[in-house]
Amino acid sequence: MTDLPAAPGRRIDVVLVAGGKYHDIDFARLQLLTLLAEHDEFRVRVQPDYEDTSTLDATRILVSYTCNVPISQHAQQRIHDWVRGGGRWVALHGTSTVLQASPHGWVAPRTIPLWAATLGSQFVAHPPIAPYPVRNVAPDHWLVAGIDGFEATDELYLNDYPDRSALVPLLATTYQGEARGFAEHDWTTTDPEHLVMYLRPLGDGAVLYNTLGHCRGHYDMVPVTDYYPSVDRCSWDLPVFHELLRRSLRWARGEEN
Repeated sequence: MTDLPAAPGRRIDVVLVAGGKYHDIDFARLQLLTLLAEHDEFRVRVQPDYEDTSTLDATRILVSYTCNVPISQHAQQRIHDWVRGGGRWVALHGTSTVLQASPHGWVAPRTIPLWAATLGSQFVAHPPIAPYPVRNVAPDHWLVAGIDGFEATDELYLNDYPDRSALVPLLATTYQGEARGFAEHDWTTTDPEHLVMYLRPLGDGAVLYNTLGHCRGHYDMVPVTDYYPSVDRCSWDLPVFHELLRRSLRWARGEEN
């Protein structure tokens, strides 16, 4: 029997937002574009922020790696409505981060309630980068099925959850302690369970948020310092993180297993 050529696929438009402060955005952008390129039907538009929503109606997938990127109310509402209408958003690391410097450390002002509600969380603080255990709390869900617990040397995100009951936890960790350098630094008596990866269903769409993936090079801390002494790659060095990202992109294109 002669093998027949595969039926032609369908183009999928993707928006990748990569931008912000204190991270090696160039590195993260390249890593994500490399993973996106594994899907022949993906056609990717790259943006440094969320403000150009003109192509959102034609976009099926949003991927974001940002930190402290200003977000207008218009963009927040537009993306919220897009997700609710059926969009799938793979949000990574600092996407929920809005920070301001203060004499008491970095402050996470609660000035983005719609953004936090759409994403399911807002970043508040993290302890110093150090190894911590990540647990699989949904072993029957295909996004993390077969993923054993692992150790990540990364920023352990301590978040505020507008409605935690609306989230589907996938990966989690446990922490109670100090978050040095942040105004809200005392986490010694808070709920010790912190989500590392979760689904946030919203209307006909959903957000898949993975808080792992910190990265920083020598020149990413300007104006705090002109030269940062080390290069941080954190979870990007872990094969399991790349596996999670690959599954996340499959989920974004509509696969369910």
